[in-house]
Amino acid sequence: MPDQAEAGSALRPLDAMLREAASRFPGHDAIRFAGRGWTYAALDRLVDQAAAGLQSLGAVRGTRIGLCLPNTPYAVIFFFAALRLGAVVVNFNPLYVERELAHQIADSGTEIMVTIDLALVLPKLLAVAANTDLRLVVCPICGALPPGKSLLFRLFRRRDLARAPASDRIVSYAALMRRGDCPMPVAVSPVAPGDLAVLQYTGGTTGIPKAAELTHANLVANCEQVVSGMRDLREGAERVLGVLPLFHVFAMTSVMNLAVRTAATMILMPRFALPDLLRTIASERPTVFPAVPTIYAALVEEASRRRVDLRSIRLCVSGGAPLPTETRQRFMALTGCDLMEGYGLSETSPVVSFTPPDMPYKEGSAGVAVPGTTIEIRSPEPPHALLPAGERGEICIRGPQVMRGYWQRPDETAQSFVEGALRTGDIGYLDADGYLFLVDRIKDIIIAGGYNIYPRVIEEALYQHPEVKEAVVIGVPDRYRGQAPKAFVTLREGGAATAEVLRAFLGDYLSKIELPREIEIRETLPKTLIGKLSKKALLEEASGGPGALPPAPPLGPEAPDPFT
Repeated sequence: MPDQAEAGSALRPLDAMLREAASRFPGHDAIRFAGRGWTYAALDRLVDQAAAGLQSLGAVRGTRIGLCLPNTPYAVIFFFAALRLGAVVVNFNPLYVERELAHQIADSGTEIMVTIDLALVLPKLLAVAANTDLRLVVCPICGALPPGKSLLFRLFRRRDLARAPASDRIVSYAALMRRGDCPMPVAVSPVAPGDLAVLQYTGGTTGIPKAAELTHANLVANCEQVVSGMRDLREGAERVLGVLPLFHVFAMTSVMNLAVRTAATMILMPRFALPDLLRTIASERPTVFPAVPTIYAALVEEASRRRVDLRSIRLCVSGGAPLPTETRQRFMALTGCDLMEGYGLSETSPVVSFTPPDMPYKEGSAGVAVPGTTIEIRSPEPPHALLPAGERGEICIRGPQVMRGYWQRPDETAQSFVEGALRTGDIGYLDADGYLFLVDRIKDIIIAGGYNIYPRVIEEALYQHPEVKEAVVIGVPDRYRGQAPKAFVTLREGGAATAEVLRAFLGDYLSKIELPREIEIRETLPKTLIGKLSKKALLEEASGGPGALPPAPPLGPEAPDPFT
């Protein structure tokens, strides 16, 4: 494990970046949402109010506070409010089904959940909270909109709203914000850089979701590494487009934390929809645009049919999946800016490498290590010897952005480090110039549009059906998302379930992004010599040759899913 005390001593708490931005650029827009703006001074005041409100609910240093929110000003306000108290943010995907939400709440020990009054989200949390001591803070989507849009939403989209029942464990955003103007001082000692800041759920190296412990030092260090690598960011002058979800670690760093660190304006969008994205770019004129390849590809494709003005964009970072060379070249021609590719994972806050604008681009590479980071290539098997340039092995990482460990999993934490370096579970190599190339994945994870899908979760859901005898899920190529899950199933004797029946059944167990694109029912499934179901044989069959596996994407954990 890395020495967090040493790494943290030279850095500051994450919340200090917001204080500094509000002090230096008080009148500059911190957030733009649906045409409405909040200055840094206003954001800082709202964070203080929210922190005081959370304290009134019992939040103290170390309290786990869940954020189950789409990209709205509330996500930023409560992220920094929790950190200002010394509490710990637990990021939740609002698209999760009840079972997934309940598991993460229980595993993390989340005590307070901040959510929104959308019918897509709130009813699931109300159902989960009914069986727990969880306290809910419910934020109104209409309260974040300009007056005209708020009125139109209430008139024409009322069915998209949900109402929370009266309860002493449920408090409205307005009521919470009335409970105080400024939080009480954090007890015992101020928030320290080495303190835990965020629990970011990931599959780690086993495909079983668990929380990476990210400290203030980790997140500040990674933000500084990205700023240093991008080099020509203009403090107080950039406009960062936030279409990636902030509950995902990529956006948390490259949109929210990067914007606050440079006093940039966050232009937040609650979901990815191409027409909305184009209108937002035209009206808000972003200069920095982190995204995943599917978004860049959609823009390029639209530009082939009509004029699309993307010339305000100066800096782009792509992650979540491999970026096709053609997409990169066409996007750069449209914008005139360089499109950088990166690699990282939840356990590294997340950025490990990318190609800075002033360095040569190498096709197929994930770039070079960000400042202060060492990438090692080691043998995947003991004794995990260091391998020379050009030789393939497991990618291992050292740096101040590397997590403290996995939440309440000391054995898995120990297994995830070798001689102090994080084992990523990815196979790759370094060339003579220090450029990283990814080759394969040790992890059994499907990456669909940058979103992690765990085959085991889908398989376990399939096994809940009484007619399913065996189930195997693999990732198959998908033109739009890079990969998609495909399920192979055998039925019990006398079973008559069809693929359509099974897919409908899975709707109660899985989120939309996890639903298999295809379910193939077979008489038998391939097995290994010792009788285990053989994913390798199915992968080879799907790819058309022995040993072929789906390509490993540059950025690891959960990334965007259309919020619809």
